[in-house]
Amino acid sequence: MRNLLIIIVLLFPLLGSSQQWVQVWSDEFDGTALDLTKWEHEIGTGSWGWGNNELQYYTSNSNNIYLDTGYLHIVGRQEQIAGSYYTSARIKTQGKFDFQYGKVEARIKVPSGQGLWPAFWMLGSNITTLSWPMCGEIDIMEHVNNELMIHGTIHYDMWGHTYEGTHVYTDASDWHTYSIEWDQDEIRWYLDEVEFNSTNIGTGSVSREEFHNPFFLLLNLAIGGNWTGSPDGSTSFPAMMQVDYVRVYQESNSLNENKAEQTLTVSPNPSAEVITISSDLNLTEYTVYNLQGKKLFSGNNTIIDISYLDSGMYLIDVKLETGQQIRSSFIRE
Repeated sequence: MRNLLIIIVLLFPLLGSSQQWVQVWSDEFDGTALDLTKWEHEIGTGSWGWGNNELQYYTSNSNNIYLDTGYLHIVGRQEQIAGSYYTSARIKTQGKFDFQYGKVEARIKVPSGQGLWPAFWMLGSNITTLSWPMCGEIDIMEHVNNELMIHGTIHYDMWGHTYEGTHVYTDASDWHTYSIEWDQDEIRWYLDEVEFNSTNIGTGSVSREEFHNPFFLLLNLAIGGNWTGSPDGSTSFPAMMQVDYVRVYQESNSLNENKAEQTLTVSPNPSAEVITISSDLNLTEYTVYNLQGKKLFSGNNTIIDISYLDSGMYLIDVKLETGQQIRSSFIRE
């Protein structure tokens, strides 16, 4: 059934949606272990409890994070390690995958309980040079304690840390789809495909430049912290966050456009044998990916043999002599 649903999601944009979304990355969590070409574990307590006075110690241990029957499980436990009395897990795509603008979607089921804080969120990839909050943060979904609601928020710098967001009522202990659509003008939040929040990052917005750069993804289950307070006797452990999938899409027309208005042509497209890349600037390198974000091969020639690829759509990132990178797509017949 899950495979059938995946096919429907991928084909639906091609059947007449006003926005033509093309999947550019995903993790369906169908393997037996976390794909470390896509995700990285964060370990430890972070600085000042990851900046929020959180109480957990994040591990990569299989009792805190594992895959089973097509789902990612992140488990918070009441156990002592390295001075902390709780353990959990946090993973990120930093250094492995980031993107600027698009649609991000995940199907998630989270635990409720005093002191529990599961989240699906994004940070600006320039955090290593600018730090937080100058890098920007987009919280796609956060749930705290026993609330019958989830939160969607942005954090950024405007003469110091500021934030803006809202919530929508729901029972987050059930399965739900959480998503945002992000473009040069707006960020929009959706619960089960129904919009519940939007914020202007374009014309007329003040100090929103953070949201016009690439971001990476994070999933975690925090325990305790400034927002939630600590667990108490009512909190049930182990506490489990489950994730069915994470998918990233971009608009099909944007895959063939460069923000600096450079042109890139991939022809013939579709093709069964070879494709030729041409641009008004010289390319220095290209990389071909499948729709799950897996790197297939790279090179620096302009004529590429694709005859050995399976039929379907592929993504190609082309780096120009200016250092700019353009993403396009092609179809292997």
